[in-house]
Amino acid sequence: MPTARAIFDLVDSQDIHGLAGCLAEDASMVFGNAEPLLGRNAIVAANNAFFQQIKAVRHHIRNEWTVGDTTVAETEVTYSRFDGKEVTIPAVSIWHLRDGLIADYRVFYDPAPIFAE
Repeated sequence: MPTARAIFDLVDSQDIHGLAGCLAEDASMVFGNAEPLLGRNAIVAANNAFFQQIKAVRHHIRNEWTVGDTTVAETEVTYSRFDGKEVTIPAVSIWHLRDGLIADYRVFYDPAPIFAE
């Protein structure tokens, strides 16, 4: 069972292939109120595209709860932009495992400050 720290370490290192290895082939992922990403390939492509827009990201886990196959992680996420600015925003991630892989992953946050001038 991947822990929140393990998942966020993959994201923070922008290890898209490592993250892909944690996802079920038919996984879904939703960021905020965006349309769901359906399937491992779509999730990998979208995350890869996002990583091209930022210099770095790091997650500070404030709280983590795991009940059965579901994990909820409350985080503060710091995004480093290419202009040198850093933006920290609160987020909550929830994922559900099926057969040890993430089948449903949801991220609740407001990404607008990341790209604000």
